[in-house]
Amino acid sequence: MMIDDDVETGNLGPYQERPRIFPNMRSKPYNPLIFRVFKRINVRVLFILLLLGFGGIFYIGARTSPIIVFVFTVCIFSFILSIYLTKWVLSKDEGPPEMVQISDAIRDGAEGFFRTQYSTISKMALLLALVILCIYLFRSTTPQQESSGLGRSTSAYITVAAFLLGALCSGIAGYVGMWVSVRANVRVSSAARRSAREALQIAVRAGGFSALVVVGMAVIGIAILYATFYVWLGVDSPGSMKVTDLPLLLVGYGFGASFVALFAQLGGGIFTKAADVGADLVGKVEQGIPEDDPRNPAVIADLVGDNVGDCAARGADLFESIAAEIISAMILGGTMAQRCKIEDPSGFILFPLVVHSFDLVISSVGILSIRGTRDSSAKSPMEDPMAILQKGYSITIFLAVLTFVASTYWMLYTEQAPSAWIHFALCGLVGIITAYFFVWITKYYTDYKHGPVRALALASSTGHGTNIIAGVSLGLEATALPVLVISVSIISAFWLGNTSGLVDEAGNPTGGLFGTAVATMGMLSTAAYVLTMDMFGPIADNAGGIVEMSQQPESVREITDVLDAVGNTTKATTKGFAIGSAALASFLLFSAYMDEVATFAREPFTQVDIAIPEVFVGGLLGSMLIFLFSAWACSAVGRTAQEVVKEVRRQFIERPGIMDYKEKPDYGRCVAIVASASLREMIKPGALAIISPMVVGVVFRILGYYTGQPLLGAKVVAAMLMFATVSGILMALFLNTAGGAWDNAKKYIETGAYGGKGSDCHKAAVTGDTVGDPFKDTAGPSIHVLIKMLATITLVMAPVFL
Repeated sequence: MMIDDDVETGNLGPYQERPRIFPNMRSKPYNPLIFRVFKRINVRVLFILLLLGFGGIFYIGARTSPIIVFVFTVCIFSFILSIYLTKWVLSKDEGPPEMVQISDAIRDGAEGFFRTQYSTISKMALLLALVILCIYLFRSTTPQQESSGLGRSTSAYITVAAFLLGALCSGIAGYVGMWVSVRANVRVSSAARRSAREALQIAVRAGGFSALVVVGMAVIGIAILYATFYVWLGVDSPGSMKVTDLPLLLVGYGFGASFVALFAQLGGGIFTKAADVGADLVGKVEQGIPEDDPRNPAVIADLVGDNVGDCAARGADLFESIAAEIISAMILGGTMAQRCKIEDPSGFILFPLVVHSFDLVISSVGILSIRGTRDSSAKSPMEDPMAILQKGYSITIFLAVLTFVASTYWMLYTEQAPSAWIHFALCGLVGIITAYFFVWITKYYTDYKHGPVRALALASSTGHGTNIIAGVSLGLEATALPVLVISVSIISAFWLGNTSGLVDEAGNPTGGLFGTAVATMGMLSTAAYVLTMDMFGPIADNAGGIVEMSQQPESVREITDVLDAVGNTTKATTKGFAIGSAALASFLLFSAYMDEVATFAREPFTQVDIAIPEVFVGGLLGSMLIFLFSAWACSAVGRTAQEVVKEVRRQFIERPGIMDYKEKPDYGRCVAIVASASLREMIKPGALAIISPMVVGVVFRILGYYTGQPLLGAKVVAAMLMFATVSGILMALFLNTAGGAWDNAKKYIETGAYGGKGSDCHKAAVTGDTVGDPFKDTAGPSIHVLIKMLATITLVMAPVFL
């Protein structure tokens, strides 16, 4: 990294008397290849190409269904709104030069790591695509594929194309999340010099841009894939595939999205938390300097990590969540419509796309409801940012209830069961209530306005050990209420669906699983606004870092500190929300897996008997996978953080003038260390997640062949998936809640409680925060991605286990 000569030699006067200029870490601005290609195209030519592209999309949509045209229209309007939000955010001033230079360093570090990380992920995705192609070329075909004339090679190429498209879209979702955050952070910092409300509005609208693009891309990607396959394969024409079987061709899309999201979450999580732990342990505990102090050599790496871990990874994560939920619900809707002999099953299949199209509309209203105030004076009383965000969320939920009821009547009304749509509307209401409870429960356990976090802060007053004990117990306790809520929602939704009046030819009720799918849709019906709140957190965190590094007045830092503390809570609530949706989505994918196995085996597969020793062992292996994965993720953060700690200590020893502002730290060295280590460390846990189910399935398939149990491999994998889902939900809840509580206990003490910053109580809280960092931002978020990826990979690889 290039550093000015006077910085390198230490020939600086008193730090405060010099212009606050920071090392120029930029080599040259980076733009992705696709952006560079578009910039070289003539504007008129580009406009014509876009018109042709949109024309082609609407043409295949019109040939498929008017519902697809509606979905395309809403998604395109949401993209137009996201462009407006981008222009609005970028029109705000970036503040003084010292802020801009820090922001440039953060941006370049984030974009450099993203480029390297996704280059690695893309190579692994291509390798896995080749494996999938080989498996599908040699696997058996289903009776439905045989009757429709869909051969092995066509099925193989469709699955691989869907996998690569899902991986590409997931990567783009991650890039969008990072792109906006590294540009909005400095604008939030600058706005904080004027008013808290303006800073809040900029952070929310920046997060809203990312959320609308991520959700819109997930919806339009699946819709385009569905419509393309529908037209290309001549679905529902004589001798071709039935529309109820079409959603199974989309499974590869969900697998590709899960694959990228897992590695993005692992790599980004290791980066951000290793830098954070290293910066805190040496800076706060050993040297006694404030958070984000410019004297800390790891501070830029820490701020870069917020963008690659909390923004890019979370964008890919929620994209994957929505894609998995839509595809699983489409599969179950098609299966139920086929069993019930519904004349027009398209409503049940396309219902998830309509729900998420309305999600884009209502979340846009919630985002735009957060406005600046006429009184922009920094001296005006500061409103509670959490109350403002909650108001927007309440508006979004109210609109979600109205649009969900309208959607169920529009899409799910059938003459065979006239009251079924009411039952499914109630299922959606169950999901919306579940989402609200999850947000409230997580807020209760992680916001320092409530008792649990304040009790954790009090425990810090008696030392580091009591802080750790209190944090672990809080995390364990916080698993109870969410599990009860999930349990009630699954049973309620299943019962409502089962009593909807939809029955098969034998008179058996068939709507139970689809009712659970509808509840999952209800839970994710406000996903765009929830992602907005999540993106708000790291943007506010970065803004606080820029304010501290550029040495702005204390009043400005007070505003960003409040926004940062609220951001910690919104990040924690989003993780709780994601875990709940992952639990429901995994349940749906598990059911789809059992249907897929039954189709290939040509015999019923409705139960998994854990009394069979091999099946029980499969369950144990599933639970073990969660714990081993968590251990490897946390140890990866620990090893990388050790390298950062050694480097920061080395710089403080070799450059003693750093503490007196006479020498500048080498920020670039810490960024390079964390980047290379995180890319290296993400491979092992990621490979474990991908390889484990395939190895277990193949080994027990061979064992079943020799013991006369033809479905043993599929049964063992089903048990592995079931136990991994249950263990993963509990583990993720524990890790996310404990980590968020430790972080906000530290923030509460920093407000002046129990001695405030620099006290022994604060040092104990910092220890707890560093323990919780890999919990809440690496292992925890990666686990809920893991359990969905396990479900999709078993669904894609089902024929291998037979």
